[in-house]
Amino acid sequence: MKKNLYNSGEEVSIKVSGESVVISKCQYVKNMKRYSYIVEEYPNTFFFEDELIKET
Repeated sequence: MKKNLYNSGEEVSIKVSGESVVISKCQYVKNMKRYSYIVEEYPNTFFFEDELIKET
């Protein structure tokens, strides 16, 4: 299992919209072998690592 790219409380951007969001929860999805993230702004939606980008 690889390490997650983002941690809770970290500010990132959604690649498609460029919107700045804050990670609230991170979870490893075993059958997909990657992490999913829930952000504070959209608590009913999850994102995968490739849909997010670190803020600079």
